[in-house]
Amino acid sequence: MADYLLHIVGMATPILVLLSFAIPVISKAFKSKRAPFVAAMIGGIYAAVASVLALYMVYKDNSPLVYMYGGWPPHFGIAYEIDYFNGLIGVFTALTMLAIMLYSLWYEHHIDEPTWYFALLLGLEAGILGCLYTGDAFNLFVMIEVLSISAYGLVAYHRDRPEAVEAAAKYILIGAVATIMYFIAVVLLYAGFGTVNMAILSRIAMRPELPQSLKYLAMLSISLALWVFTYKSALFPNHFWLPDAHPEAPTPISAALSGLVVNVGVYASARFLYTLFGDGSAVSGYREFVLLALFVLGTVSGVLGALMMMIQRDVKRLLAYSTICHIGIIYVGLAAGFAIGSAEAVKLALMGTSIHIVAHGISKAVLFMASGIFIDATGSRDLDAMKGVGRRYPLASLSLILGFLNLAGLIPFMGFYSKLLIALSYLKIGFVLGTILIIVISALSIPGYMKAISAIVFGVGEAKEGRVAGRWVEVMLLIMSLSTLFIGIFFQQAAYIFDYSSNSLVSGVQNYVDAVIKKIPPELRGWIP
Repeated sequence: MADYLLHIVGMATPILVLLSFAIPVISKAFKSKRAPFVAAMIGGIYAAVASVLALYMVYKDNSPLVYMYGGWPPHFGIAYEIDYFNGLIGVFTALTMLAIMLYSLWYEHHIDEPTWYFALLLGLEAGILGCLYTGDAFNLFVMIEVLSISAYGLVAYHRDRPEAVEAAAKYILIGAVATIMYFIAVVLLYAGFGTVNMAILSRIAMRPELPQSLKYLAMLSISLALWVFTYKSALFPNHFWLPDAHPEAPTPISAALSGLVVNVGVYASARFLYTLFGDGSAVSGYREFVLLALFVLGTVSGVLGALMMMIQRDVKRLLAYSTICHIGIIYVGLAAGFAIGSAEAVKLALMGTSIHIVAHGISKAVLFMASGIFIDATGSRDLDAMKGVGRRYPLASLSLILGFLNLAGLIPFMGFYSKLLIALSYLKIGFVLGTILIIVISALSIPGYMKAISAIVFGVGEAKEGRVAGRWVEVMLLIMSLSTLFIGIFFQQAAYIFDYSSNSLVSGVQNYVDAVIKKIPPELRGWIP
């Protein structure tokens, strides 16, 4: 039975890819505009079930889950490895993507080619989950490509708009350079370490007798990979593409890009700096310097995003800069590992980081989708043209307000606990500046949130009359927004899963390695570097 369940989990990504390729055939065969949506929903439901099942199996066995493609053991073949950290993000991603697919049904009046839209959307989900679940550094490159190609096509979906084509071109050109740089990093790792399996790379990196040449090679690989990951997550100074790309994409895609796609870069950064090359590895010293640099970049990103929100008139650009701001906060939490010898404080920071990834992702998806309702009602993304429109959509307006309150960190939302834990971790470390900066970034972001709420919900203007059909969409968005409040209210009961997530990175690295070694037959272990 356990093997059967494992196959359900392991086949999620291939099934999403196959369905993505099959959608054009399905569309031709059934000659129905809804056929692509139904196929996408089948894939989305399967992915959601598989991701929940994966996290349940990790919890039940209290050990990382390893799936070997084709039966080939790790190092000799591609393996997916799921622990509490990527298992949690995977569940959140799959469930949020399911909501985005449902929202796309309401948004279908803007989708003139549903076949390609839903094919690319499934490809996007396959790429995200593949990046999260893979235990292989080269396969991560492959899945980044799957993710990127889907994202490029979706950003340029409204190809009749010059702004969309320009945004996609900017995204593609730099994105292509980024993936090449990561490929070079993987080649260097393989040339020096003789493997691309993440667990075995971690095992080798912990050897005290590692030659100096390999240490320098690892440093170069980390530098190249981190540049790529910070680009994918839009961390300053690699944030420049996001304010154009996210607003120009269809609204459901904006929700996916800002709520889910940016998390891939964050996840990969955490995996490289805490699992592959963690505390006590051969690159100690350089690793801590990189984390300190990420702390500085996260701070700048947070402040810059908050300030830029204040001057935006386009609601989608305002939300895009909010993403840059919150990615900064996430990296400030992630960077706490530069404090050597403070494992408990680092664990607290990473727990806050895990919570903020989920809290920000849910609220950002809700805010983009709620904004889509208001944009449809007024025919404009300009806040001045949207004044007062929210009063005609009370449930969507309430969702909008709850989403912004969660991002602001108001008690008792999830966003409050995430920021609180990151701030407390820096106090525990003795680095008070980190705590102050979290408070400053949060305070600076509030005027931007209030600007949007004031215009859309409480503004008095000439917003167009009329009502957009689809009350069920408003109900769905309200449920999503209330989930951040619900988890916050019952935080004591929910905290353990986030605690397990941070433990996976701080004290669970050996478990991550051992789970892979157990899958390699004894007669083949002599071939492991």
